[in-house]
Amino acid sequence: MSRSSPERAVKKAISLPPELARFAIATAKEEGKTLSAVVQDAMRAYRLARLRGEYRALQGYWSQRAREKGVLTERQLDRYLKKQD
Repeated sequence: MSRSSPERAVKKAISLPPELARFAIATAKEEGKTLSAVVQDAMRAYRLARLRGEYRALQGYWSQRAREKGVLTERQLDRYLKKQD
């Protein structure tokens, strides 16, 4: 849910270890945000990090496959793909 979304927020109770809770509360105070906003920001950052990790894994897989075919440059990739048609 984006910040500009007209959807209503879903309320959930979560448990945090004391040290993490203190950090979240301190962060909220330092940034002038609510605790909820800090948790939302953290979840968005986590989701983005996961997506980046998945992208890197896919990129690594396909890069390896290309190297196995002797494709090392974009020009070689174009030629390889044209031969496959």
